[in-house]
Amino acid sequence: MMEWALAILFAVAIVLLILSFIKTKESSSKVEQEMDQLSFTFMDEIHQLQKQIRNIEIDAEITVQEAGLLASSSKHRQLMREVLDLHRRGYSIENIAAKNSLTNSEIESLLDPYIKPKNERSKVANES
Repeated sequence: MMEWALAILFAVAIVLLILSFIKTKESSSKVEQEMDQLSFTFMDEIHQLQKQIRNIEIDAEITVQEAGLLASSSKHRQLMREVLDLHRRGYSIENIAAKNSLTNSEIESLLDPYIKPKNERSKVANES
């Protein structure tokens, strides 16, 4: 009788051990899903913040260049923001012009105030 009791207790212990492994695996997969969701949410928020920062930097540069002039239209500012952003990311003038349905000379004239000071600064730095 004692052997049967021990065998039954041993079998129950094995069943409980197997059940605990199953429950642990289920809960860990839920935690992993929650962590993935949080990760995606944070990545999206970081991307949005980087985009806003880039727009603010470009707006500040436009404002500095246009100081003293009347506020430009929002369409013009949006065009300037996009052109400056594409230029900073390394797009060629031809690609920027094609993307915005403008001529190369129009893009060059838009970028001219923003490119010249940088080139002049590098010349001064190289001359010293």
